[in-house]
Amino acid sequence: MPLNFSGGFKETVDELIDYEKAGLDIVYVPEAYSFDAVSQLGFIAARTERLEIASGILQIYTRTPTLTAMTAAGLDFVSDGRFTLGIGASGPQVIEGFHGLPYSAPLGRTRELVEICRQVWRREKVTHEGKHYNIPLPTEQGTGLGKPLKLVNHPVRERIPIMIAAIGPKNVAMTAEIAEAWEPIFYVPEKAAEVWGEPLAEGKAKRDDSLPELDTVVQAPLAIGEDLEELLDSMRPMLALYIGGMGSKGKNFYNNLARRYGYEAEAERIQDLYLDGKKEEAAAAVPRELLTKTSLIGPESHVRERIAAFRDSGVTTLNVTPLAGSAAERTALIERVRKLADEV
Repeated sequence: MPLNFSGGFKETVDELIDYEKAGLDIVYVPEAYSFDAVSQLGFIAARTERLEIASGILQIYTRTPTLTAMTAAGLDFVSDGRFTLGIGASGPQVIEGFHGLPYSAPLGRTRELVEICRQVWRREKVTHEGKHYNIPLPTEQGTGLGKPLKLVNHPVRERIPIMIAAIGPKNVAMTAEIAEAWEPIFYVPEKAAEVWGEPLAEGKAKRDDSLPELDTVVQAPLAIGEDLEELLDSMRPMLALYIGGMGSKGKNFYNNLARRYGYEAEAERIQDLYLDGKKEEAAAAVPRELLTKTSLIGPESHVRERIAAFRDSGVTTLNVTPLAGSAAERTALIERVRKLADEV
């Protein structure tokens, strides 16, 4: 599940201990423009025993590649080998608007970052001559005193799993080639082969034999019961924000994805309304079918069918957000969907 700490981070981590007992496998900690994910992941590692932890995601622009590798090695160490490095490009609104860095060459930077991280974890003297990163820094760009160095500590693992958040065809192909895991967003299993089948096949054809089978990690809000239309509708503002507001009229990755799913007219209407400040109308314009197919909300029979649809489309990890009220109810919900997934 993704960690939702809007009610208080420490209180949420207290609940994680019960989720761990209920069968939760892994928790993803976000880092948009909130608290940093790293300190919170370390806190979770200290409070749990079996639960795997993952960044979901660290932006590729905000740390140097070697610092990203050092951070991952440190989190893997304090968790006794339970960490997954989730990375992604985020978007220009966050990178340029909050961090003040140019949003450029996301694919090239991601590929080089992954190469550098794996050098660091192997404890090699890090040398890299790339288009975006040069290590050590060339003499003419600095003091000339830089020299290749290797990580002082011995990592728990020399191959920490890397998960890349990707939805564009070129980014998905690269992810299928070089990463242990892939995290798309707003995943519609019935459309997955049509939208992502070709780039996934392209990337897997180049995949190194030393990599395991690609872990496909898909997010889905979760609620089991009758008459849950209100809960389904509660997802509308988030989809409207991404489809309508995460980018400009001509550059919105999520709007493009909705169009690729076949919702061209709806995507355009949502964006027009959202950018015009009509957020409630934009939320109302989100197709109900998109809400239904990207979630696990409904009677148990429906949830079982959706789990099967996700599995049959190639999903290997369900990243669920329990929508029940109390901590006890959420714990019970995690246990229930875990059993359903095992049965399916």
